[in-house]
Amino acid sequence: MTSQIRADHVGSLLRPSELLHARNSQIGRSQLTAIEDRNVLRVLERQKEIGLDIVTDGELRRSNFMSDFTDAVEGFDFGDAVPRKWKDDDEKAQHVPATVSSINGIVTSKLEQRQPLTGSELAFLKENAPGPIKITLPSATQFPAISFKYGITDAVYQDPYALLQAITEIMSEDIRTLATSGISYLQIDAPRYSYYLDPKWTAWMEKELRVDPAQMLTASLNADNDCFAAAKQPGVTVAIHLCRGNNRSHWYAEGGYDAIAERFFQELAVDRFLLEYDDERSGNFEPLRHVPKGKVVVLGLVSTKRPALERKEDLLRRIDEASRFLPLEQLAISPQCGFASTMEGNLLTEDEQWAKLQLVVDTAREVWG
Repeated sequence: MTSQIRADHVGSLLRPSELLHARNSQIGRSQLTAIEDRNVLRVLERQKEIGLDIVTDGELRRSNFMSDFTDAVEGFDFGDAVPRKWKDDDEKAQHVPATVSSINGIVTSKLEQRQPLTGSELAFLKENAPGPIKITLPSATQFPAISFKYGITDAVYQDPYALLQAITEIMSEDIRTLATSGISYLQIDAPRYSYYLDPKWTAWMEKELRVDPAQMLTASLNADNDCFAAAKQPGVTVAIHLCRGNNRSHWYAEGGYDAIAERFFQELAVDRFLLEYDDERSGNFEPLRHVPKGKVVVLGLVSTKRPALERKEDLLRRIDEASRFLPLEQLAISPQCGFASTMEGNLLTEDEQWAKLQLVVDTAREVWG
């Protein structure tokens, strides 16, 4: 199945205004679920119409890409937003206003799982999906950098490594069950690997997180591999997505894949790598020479941050460039990230979103048939 998925997408889709309004209203859980169901059905049908090879529920039931984990696991305190500098395409650094969906919870007590990580997503998808299902989960590596606070978390978990281990154990057990539940594709979203690509964030890890970046990279690869090992079941494609930030069309990190390419591509036990390649911040295609045979790289050539529609001619040219380092049969295409890593979504319209996904499908059909 892996090689057959040429038109891919990262997972999240823009929330329609009806759903955003409902989430900000004081309505009951059953009313909200009915609105979610209706809109999930709509995006499933639209994905079928445009010919995507894999479908998701758009993460429409989540407040952000990782809230399925924080909703399912007790021990996070969301009392304070963690400030972070984001940049837009004009390179202007700014603080994107914190919203409920973008607040990073701090671990203040022992983590205890209270429900499946995907909540009610999977049952509805299995009943209504018009094609193979992709489920997305945040990487365990997401949380030590944003949820560990010295003076608070270290009273429970002595250091970021201990927190990473605790989260990996929870996630692995849940994934083991999930992988036997009828899904076709499991994708782990791992933005924190971008810290190793950008010197300012590597320095931040040493100073603020108080870890050795090389040691933390090893721990991160091991943690994700534990989760992938739990997901390895016949017929299930496993993948990892690496991005550099995706909050309201803003980003926080930059740099090519060179710094981690050899270890990232050769050590992670995945079928597919979904990589950002929509602008110069992602570097060139040369690091793809480290990708082993049998693994697929999904080129994220279409921006989810900008409303302007890319030209197919440019996408074809860039796929050709990438094929100089990795054979065409090991390549696929997608947008560079999700359209709504937080529920407020990126700064484009639903029509622009669907046009970009249609372009991905049309380009894939022209290249791979």
